[in-house]
Amino acid sequence: MRIASQSMIFSLCFTLLLAGCSTTSTSERYQIKDDRAPDSSPTLDHLEDAQPRYETKSLAGNVNYKLNGQHYTILPTDQPFTQEGLASWYGKKFHGHQTSNGEIYDMYSMTAAHKTLPLPSYVKVTNKNNGKTAIVRVNDRGPFHEGRIIDLSMAAATKLDVIGHGTAPVSIELIQMPKPDTAEWHSANPRWFFVQLAAFSDLSKAQAAAQKLKAEFNTDVELKKATSAAIYRLRLGPFLDSQKAEQLRDQARTSQFPEAFVVSELRELN
Repeated sequence: MRIASQSMIFSLCFTLLLAGCSTTSTSERYQIKDDRAPDSSPTLDHLEDAQPRYETKSLAGNVNYKLNGQHYTILPTDQPFTQEGLASWYGKKFHGHQTSNGEIYDMYSMTAAHKTLPLPSYVKVTNKNNGKTAIVRVNDRGPFHEGRIIDLSMAAATKLDVIGHGTAPVSIELIQMPKPDTAEWHSANPRWFFVQLAAFSDLSKAQAAAQKLKAEFNTDVELKKATSAAIYRLRLGPFLDSQKAEQLRDQARTSQFPEAFVVSELRELN
């Protein structure tokens, strides 16, 4: 498959994932008026906060986007961020469906949706009516109702006592986690990230290009043979951090690889 078509597919996938959380979608499935809590559920009496940790940004859900005529710009990860407004919540209707970063929504987990925070990220949410707080992991996009700044999972809304009210005024604060040292990060991160540049059918030409690009980008270059054909994919990496991969992808796009894109793979942990 040509790189251009893979890039188009990735963009389409992001659009579909993003639409999944939009409560202003024309699809009946995503009308929030039909959402509800389950008839019965596990006890939520002793809910624990999400445990903040450094995570690399997901490949899906972290590009600027436009929805219903409104432009949204993803916030940087290295700057403080606070916000005040209304919190809402989403439950049974969305349970088991994909979030904007490709994970599966679990209404019993301490998660949330936000329009522009990086995915994933962690925020402290304070209910201004009662002073209750919760730490949630943001892995989805939304809410897209005027005045609402965060959509809480059913679990998080329960801890903050939002369930019975539907919405509540809250303040949110981004929790910034420092990147671990190399050894700790290497053992904790289960994925590799690569920047795919081009594909060759001639191995000798691929090898020559790899040597040239290794010097140009000052990083490792990998040739990966396709399993179904004699095609050699030329890519930069591997990298443990998606942000490093994204930086080199942008650099590659300004040179001779305008359609370079980032891919990830699970890595074996010894």
